[in-house]
Amino acid sequence: MFKNILLTIAYDGSGFSGWQRQPNARTVCGELEALLSDICGALVQLNGCSRTDAGVHAKGQRASFISDCPVPAERLARVMNDRLAKDRLEGVGEIRILEAKEMPEDFHARFDSRGKRYVYRIRAGWGEAGSGPDVFSRNYCYQVREKLDAEAMKKAASYIIGTHDFKCFEAAGSTPRESTVRTSYSLEIDCSPAQNSGPATGAALQDITVRIEGDGFLYNMVRIITGTLVEVGQRKRSPESIKDTIASLDRSRAGHTAPPQGLYLDEIFYQ
Repeated sequence: MFKNILLTIAYDGSGFSGWQRQPNARTVCGELEALLSDICGALVQLNGCSRTDAGVHAKGQRASFISDCPVPAERLARVMNDRLAKDRLEGVGEIRILEAKEMPEDFHARFDSRGKRYVYRIRAGWGEAGSGPDVFSRNYCYQVREKLDAEAMKKAASYIIGTHDFKCFEAAGSTPRESTVRTSYSLEIDCSPAQNSGPATGAALQDITVRIEGDGFLYNMVRIITGTLVEVGQRKRSPESIKDTIASLDRSRAGHTAPPQGLYLDEIFYQ
């Protein structure tokens, strides 16, 4: 009997060329489809909710598939995780299935999504702290030399919340869409001192978290928003300039694209 299964997936994107299956490239979707096809004894194709880029991580990616898999849904996560961690001394793979759940037959992970939350992590101030960038964090956050003005970033973020045409925050050369209007439900900036301080100056490093929720996102939208906010924090642009940037619909008016390593797909929401 065919079942419609929804997976909730966490992964470290450092060793993958993104989520979407690609010929001659190692991807999260490709790894999972090969594993599920073996477990189920037939070809499985996943319907993923977000096509994360190479190096981007996920704490709550969602993907659904239809199969007459002989493994019950309530046991599937354990079976998959055992296989994903096979031959690893620590018993944990780069991908972990957090949940496998049977859904109604007409459910689709992407089309039924009502919104997403992304988190972007920044470690700032290593130049002033005299500590240098942290080699152990290079795959998991954006390391910025200068300390950032978090209050200015918060003010700039307030202009991004709401329904706008976000064309300026879409990567140049992206596939044309019917509409680039999206709604940002919330955009929060949290800043706290990092645990380690620079030995030369005693200046604390900053750990800054950008947390954004919306009904949908354009290609590289979160990374471009983050890069723009970083430039506000560096005082290269004013918080108020964000209004004109959005109104311009011009990618060249926005900031740089922040690197993928600091980005995490945090959660996907359903009705």
